[in-house]
Amino acid sequence: MNLKHSSEPDSAIILSGGLDSTTLLYEEQRRIALAITYNYGNNHAAQETACARYHCEHLGIEHLIIDLDFIGQHFSSSLTAGADAIPDGEYADENMHSTVVPFRNGIMLSIACGLAESRGLHRVLIANHGGDHAIYPDCRPGFVQAMDKAMREGTYIGVELYAPYTGITKSDIVKRGAEMGIDYSRTYSCYRGGKQHCGHCATCRERHEAFLNAGIPDPTQYEKI
Repeated sequence: MNLKHSSEPDSAIILSGGLDSTTLLYEEQRRIALAITYNYGNNHAAQETACARYHCEHLGIEHLIIDLDFIGQHFSSSLTAGADAIPDGEYADENMHSTVVPFRNGIMLSIACGLAESRGLHRVLIANHGGDHAIYPDCRPGFVQAMDKAMREGTYIGVELYAPYTGITKSDIVKRGAEMGIDYSRTYSCYRGGKQHCGHCATCRERHEAFLNAGIPDPTQYEKI
């Protein structure tokens, strides 16, 4: 996807309040007119939403929170089944399969695409990364390409999907954010959803390893690491 630079904000971003989407928010801040956070009954919704709100207020970007209660009510995933359902251990396919929320990104992108066209915005941004490919089907390059085509074909203004982290690692993202001086202590990753990161679930371990591999101090407060 070759996207021409625009001097006016022309993009909407799906912003969870996690490390990856927050980094993309800062990288693309001059082009972002709207940040969208979804609450779908996920264990960590309150913590993530607070972080997303903080960064949008800091950058002066409009922030929209959308409830998708039907996902938590009708879809099967440990991500919406309470803290005790979240697996410990490595961030790997076999261990993390229970955290898949079926077609979550497809649903979120469809809504974001409709919002973008309604506001005359030509891009929707999402911060999936290379480490997600083995676990989440709707983070893989094939999905991104197919969804981009569907969005462009299904809108009058040809809304495009921009997913620049698809081929890079979480450590690469941390390096980018560190160069911009992002306060990563104001981001949230733990799937258990406590006031502090638990430090031993797979997403906490992935987060901590990303900082270690990037050679950057991890500012996160963990209950146990």
